[in-house]
Amino acid sequence: MLYYFVGDVIYYFLLPPLHLSSPLFWVYALLLFGFCLCLFTFKVDKKGDIFLARYKPKKMLSTLWGGYFLLLVFPFVLLFIGSPLFNAKTYANRITIVDADFKENVTGVDFNTLPLLDKDSSMKLGDRVMGQMTDLVSQFTVSELYTQINYKDEIVRVTPLEYASVIKYFTNHKEGVKGYIVVNSVTGKANLVKLDKGMQYMPSALFSKDLYRHLRFSYPTKIFGPASFEIDNDGAPYWIVPTYKYTFIGLKKEVNGVVILDPVTGESTFYKVKDVPTWVDHVYPADLIIDQVDNHGLYQNGFFNSLFGQKGVTITTEGYNYTVLEDDVYLYTGITSVTNDESILGFIMSNLRTKETKFYSASGAKEESARKSAEGKVQQMSYTSTFPLLINLNEKPTYFLSLKDNAGLVKMYAFVDVEDYQNVVVSDASLGIEEAANNYLKNAPIISKNDEEETITIKEIKTAILDGLTFYYLIDTEENRYKVSIKVAPNSLPFIREGEEIKISYRKGDIREITKIHTD
Repeated sequence: MLYYFVGDVIYYFLLPPLHLSSPLFWVYALLLFGFCLCLFTFKVDKKGDIFLARYKPKKMLSTLWGGYFLLLVFPFVLLFIGSPLFNAKTYANRITIVDADFKENVTGVDFNTLPLLDKDSSMKLGDRVMGQMTDLVSQFTVSELYTQINYKDEIVRVTPLEYASVIKYFTNHKEGVKGYIVVNSVTGKANLVKLDKGMQYMPSALFSKDLYRHLRFSYPTKIFGPASFEIDNDGAPYWIVPTYKYTFIGLKKEVNGVVILDPVTGESTFYKVKDVPTWVDHVYPADLIIDQVDNHGLYQNGFFNSLFGQKGVTITTEGYNYTVLEDDVYLYTGITSVTNDESILGFIMSNLRTKETKFYSASGAKEESARKSAEGKVQQMSYTSTFPLLINLNEKPTYFLSLKDNAGLVKMYAFVDVEDYQNVVVSDASLGIEEAANNYLKNAPIISKNDEEETITIKEIKTAILDGLTFYYLIDTEENRYKVSIKVAPNSLPFIREGEEIKISYRKGDIREITKIHTD
């Protein structure tokens, strides 16, 4: 009887999936087996002293403890056999990455749908809305999930309220959690959506209403991933919970389905990945995508190459962000050489609903370098930047960042050239995002790979100031006319003289636009 009681108690709190490939199942099984084995081996007398139950056959005890040791070692043996050391290619092929052209696959940026707010800013706006709800603020807190989704062609972050404490759960659990917060990532508008019927099945609920306990009792063999909170096209809330499959024990994790749970009624449905409703945006967790992309870059040429030769070995950069394309949410992050800490080789964009992943070749600055470059432009303000958004601006990959003050309010916008992070322009946010983009295009010349190179001799120089920016107009000895912004070479242009020979890169036209002056 004691065996069953202890087993039920451990299961109730640990909530392991009854699946041999789950590491948590083995923890549960070994704990329970070890407890039973101790009861069988040892005896407690009336004084509370523990001693070996000598009447047990020693051979039987040795066999049982030997079997327990083998079970304890068995998962580690499988981990070793199934590791990348012996299976590098299968780890590399966990995800399919297709080379693609940025201009063809990523449409030009639409500033009316550009998410200007990151998660931190959304959280502060959500807390501000909650603070205005005097009837709720003392009973509930705001969850930190803030899932980014596409809702009715608008980019928003949604997050539920949660019970503020155990005591607040007991005083409110009959009505449940009565709302969730929506923050528009473009406009910054935040509002609390109140529900007619409260959400019962939540991570902060207790006993049978605890979200994961309810899921475990409904699907005892499923291996669950992290739950995300989403709303459907009618605004109804749902928990989206991916289910995993493993190779051996806990290796090569992959999503094989999704459980969609109604937090109001507790009703749920399991879908295979190919059958997930299109309104769901988050099927594949971001951390899983990053892990698979890293495996793809590390083990393409074998395990030992990832450690020693490191030929062609790549990894993702630190951090990632989301963007929305054609009603789906995409994760993107930079790809860099494992031996290079400063630049990227390109970046990947992965559909979080289908896992379709594409690689775009674009050598340039890492996201962190772009952040530091943008913050350096306004270092006297002590603004902090959001993680860069990757956009197609004038048919070139460009980083966009919002610069925030200590209160989390967006004060400035920054555009940074991916290929040259020193080409950065910041603008006051009050002027609007489109004006900031125009300011960037005007002040930061974009160098094209199709630019022509030539060495010219200057015959004539004239200058003009347009919108506060100095431009140089040159005529060479062949009577070709050139235009160049002071931004191109601020340390050398003022010192160029007539009759001087210079090497330039330029874009063709009636008046050739100089994009670079070579100093070597």
